Amino acid sequence: MREALAWRGGEVHELFVTATAADRNPELLDAAADQGVRISEVTDKAADSLSETVTPQGIVAVCDAVPQPLDVALKGTPRLVAVLYGVSDPGNAGTVTRVADAAGADAVIFAGDTVDPHNGKCVRASTGSLFHLPIARSRDASEVFAACRQAGLRLVGADGYARQDLVEASVAGDLKHPTAWVFGSEAHGLPDEVKAELDTSLKVPLYGAAESLNLATAAAVCLYGSARDQRN
Repeated sequence: MREALAWRGGEVHELFVTATAADRNPELLDAAADQGVRISEVTDKAADSLSETVTPQGIVAVCDAVPQPLDVALKGTPRLVAVLYGVSDPGNAGTVTRVADAAGADAVIFAGDTVDPHNGKCVRASTGSLFHLPIARSRDASEVFAACRQAGLRLVGADGYARQDLVEASVAGDLKHPTAWVFGSEAHGLPDEVKAELDTSLKVPLYGAAESLNLATAAAVCLYGSARDQRN
């Protein structure tokens, strides 16, 4: 809730709050009132139905839509962007958004038939990061890739079957380039037709017996690899 009230990309229009939550969070209500946000007290039952979670906190905010147009999300000279292609699991999408925020990414783009960034589980998994960096969404993946290239970004897919791995690319200096990392779903990865549109694909090297990494872990390794090299 604090992140939503501090959000510079949009506004909070109304808060629905239970009496218990109001007593527990007076500073949040004061901040909302200072911004002219309408505050409505509701019953616990009403808050439960609005929150879409098993253990609601008793406060629900009505905000502007999060996604921005592609050209707005990619304005300036972005150095690091996360593109989620065909990621249907909201927990994964929200966690990758959080990882991208932590790695200092400039934007997160939901491309193709991907979960809605407003999905309740996606919002919760982002732990506020959804309000920290630009979010864009387009069902046309080719449009997303073209916009990334127009912004000067190299398109790199995360692919467990790629010939080159992340360490080799780092040694070669490839991770220093402005990069849009493209991540596919955990179940299906990136389809061949999508990989054909990218500049290259890289895999995370696996030194132990594990067959693979989950999406959020792989995204963290890839994004931090680029963030580290771009800062050195």
